[in-house]
Amino acid sequence: MKLIVVTGGVISGVGKGVATASIGKILKEYGYSVTAVKIDPYVNVDAGTMRPTEHGEVWVTEDGGEIDQDLGNYERFLDIDISKHSNITTGQVYRDVIQREREGKYLGKTVQIIPHIIDEIKDRIRKAGNNHDFVLVEIGGTVGDYENIPFLFAVKSLEIELGKKNVVYVLVSYLPTPIHMGEAKTKPTQQAIRMLNENGITPDFILCRAPRPIDEVRRKKIEVSSNISSEYIISAPDVASTIYRIPLNFEAENLGKKMLEKFNLGPCRNPDWKRWRELVDNIENPREIFTIAMVGKYVGIGDFQLADSYISINESLKHAAAELGGDVRITWIDANELEAGGIERLRNFDGIIIPGGFGSSGVEGKINAIKYARENNIPFLGLCYGMQLAVIEFARNACSMTGAHTTEVDTNTPYPVIDILASQKKLIEHSKYGGTMRLGAYAAVLKEGTRVLDLYRRAGRLETDGKAMSTMEKFRLGIIAKHMFCKLHNSLDLCNIPSNASVIIERHRHRYEVNPKYIEQMESKGLVFSGHHQKEDGTKLMEFTEMPDHHFFIATQAHPEFKSRFGKPAPLFLGFLEACLKK
Repeated sequence: MKLIVVTGGVISGVGKGVATASIGKILKEYGYSVTAVKIDPYVNVDAGTMRPTEHGEVWVTEDGGEIDQDLGNYERFLDIDISKHSNITTGQVYRDVIQREREGKYLGKTVQIIPHIIDEIKDRIRKAGNNHDFVLVEIGGTVGDYENIPFLFAVKSLEIELGKKNVVYVLVSYLPTPIHMGEAKTKPTQQAIRMLNENGITPDFILCRAPRPIDEVRRKKIEVSSNISSEYIISAPDVASTIYRIPLNFEAENLGKKMLEKFNLGPCRNPDWKRWRELVDNIENPREIFTIAMVGKYVGIGDFQLADSYISINESLKHAAAELGGDVRITWIDANELEAGGIERLRNFDGIIIPGGFGSSGVEGKINAIKYARENNIPFLGLCYGMQLAVIEFARNACSMTGAHTTEVDTNTPYPVIDILASQKKLIEHSKYGGTMRLGAYAAVLKEGTRVLDLYRRAGRLETDGKAMSTMEKFRLGIIAKHMFCKLHNSLDLCNIPSNASVIIERHRHRYEVNPKYIEQMESKGLVFSGHHQKEDGTKLMEFTEMPDHHFFIATQAHPEFKSRFGKPAPLFLGFLEACLKK
């Protein structure tokens, strides 16, 4: 195993995740197998119980992990599915060590940070990187944080075991440019290097993040102060257009070849950046500009707005726009602002998205936005909670179900068109919130003749396309979907998937579902439920809904943004922007 350890200096949010993803993409282009691990020093076991304004978006993996959003960048750049085990937190490490101590697994020994905590970290890194040429390990936070010390010690220990020839350290550091001085300052980076040295680590590469490319004067200052050759001091300027420009910028300084040389390796193949460059050029020189209103609630913190709360949706829109030769301009609208009025402002946008979320804040504003999109034939895409609210809006205004709601918000609603499953209700009663939602990948059967099926078919994303499935195919689909609702049967007919079904797989993160009691009534008024997941007891959980006569009105209980890739846009996002273009 060859290890690339990425750390950050000066400030948090310096771009370690995107830098890590870009390095991985470059090595993959040179023909190597790459995976990535994100270490989060917080004591939370995972990111599932954190609000997005606290730590950004919660990323969901195929195997049901609720983890840091940087895993999303890894998957988007590398075009691979990464396991939840590739996210390591302080909480996970201490939880498992303490549990083994309680079970007597240490045979009466004194349990200490060294070696037991360190060994646990090392074991997790080894398992995550198994069967890959390179494993990139991003250590969250900033060099100098107390929380980082055990993880830095662990990777240094791995270096001793693997040999220095198999380990490379990368420091991503920020060069501020004070307004009153007008020049980039290297002193904070020098201090970050010194603090890293205190942990026995000398960076092999320094990626200098700054508003503009680093000049030779600054490069030389860092070289002299840190004893690192200037050829390994790489410029990492801010990119205003798209993060997918970053690996191209790095390659302009031959980062890939220089890194391989550190490992005494050469390219396995010649990189082909043609398609990647074309898509980046589409964004930077767009033929079309799509204006999208994102109506949500996780947009503000103090005096600032946080685009990271919906980063996967933002990137999915960019993927689809690039495919259509354009770029997207997203306006984040606080749903609370649409509760009392101002709904007409939505007329100025090409399309409207209602993203996922929880709780009652802004709900009526979102419902007002959905009603406006439906009645004015404006392209609409609802995601997770967005689908539930679309069902509520239709029930209220098209089916005369006055007061229809979700029991998450109104437990006394006369029409609980969205309700919690009994199994979820038991978990909540016992305050089991972490890792207990319907999480990860689930198979859904799509209805013939629907727009949703057409979009997935055109994108080549159908797992089975109306053909009889073999036992092994059913087994594979069932293994993916088993962890909440499907159990292994002797027949291997998992999830009750019909033999001739058109099946897709998307990721989920939610507790509430469309109430089957009201489906027939809503479909009689024109709403089509175009896909479902079937539980072992025969209950159908609605996964997609659409309105056939609308320009584009589709919502899904899933989170398709988690499987969108640069060059492989998610079908619903591509169809949504295609409708915006035609509109």
